[in-house]
Amino acid sequence: MKKIVLALVVGIPLVFAILIALYPEQMGQWVYDNSMSTEASVYGFSEQAIPIEGMSLSVYRNSSNLGSDKPSILMLHGYSAEKTVWLRFARHLTDDFNIIIPDMAGHGHTGFDPSWDYTGPAQAARLVALLDRLQIQKVHVIGNSMGGFIAAHFARLYPERTITATLVDPAGVTSPEPSVMGEMLAKGQNPFQVNSREEFDTFYGMTMAKPPFVPDFVKAGVAERYQARKEELQVIFEDFYGKNLLDNELSSITSPVLIMWGGKDELIHVSSAKVWDDGLPNSELKIWPEIGHMPMVEIPEESASVYRNFLNKHKD
Repeated sequence: MKKIVLALVVGIPLVFAILIALYPEQMGQWVYDNSMSTEASVYGFSEQAIPIEGMSLSVYRNSSNLGSDKPSILMLHGYSAEKTVWLRFARHLTDDFNIIIPDMAGHGHTGFDPSWDYTGPAQAARLVALLDRLQIQKVHVIGNSMGGFIAAHFARLYPERTITATLVDPAGVTSPEPSVMGEMLAKGQNPFQVNSREEFDTFYGMTMAKPPFVPDFVKAGVAERYQARKEELQVIFEDFYGKNLLDNELSSITSPVLIMWGGKDELIHVSSAKVWDDGLPNSELKIWPEIGHMPMVEIPEESASVYRNFLNKHKD
């Protein structure tokens, strides 16, 4: 029996190492998918497919609060990301809130269709349809990057459904200073259009100043997916980027708004934070000087604490 156990202890890691060496991209994707699924389960989230008109949205919900009368939070990921980016942030809020985290149209398990409309207002309308299906009248909405842009449109177009809006390094206004990505786009280079592992590493380095540890073979798997999705991502980008900007619409967003930003954001320059803060009639601003584009991933506990304090001041 001891020999069998010893063989398993030695053999399984060895086989795993061999598979990683032979098939790094495939193993990286497998490990990523399974680790995210396990993490979601550990934090109390289950995945559901919610049908709305024209598609089915893949959604995480915290199982313990399904059907409860606790206030609801709708969390929106950014362009090219998926709902998993919110897990380590959301885990700090599961006791007191009903949390809904969708894969936006074109992303994750919701999938992509070239005929879908990926503009900010269209995505916001789908969220209303999602809430109607779930029989949820009002939410706190929070979004990062493209998700922040969509959250702002949601708050602007559907104030009766919005308790508060929180914008985390959001797209959607003209930046006073160009970001690293802005300078690249001006030269005709889109960092989201990944053609090689080297280009992915450059892009990934722009997304966070303090990223969590990810094994190299897992990064290789994610890089492979970005390359495979290049044409799909371009369609989505052309639909939403630079369109329906909110520079002249900010005063119409009357809900309380929290703006959170990383001072080292290379995708959307932190100077944009002042545009939002100055234009919104009821806003407050939090900047972390040493953090990048995704505070909810880089400092999940700290950013969730700031968010919770904001929510406690604005209970419905």
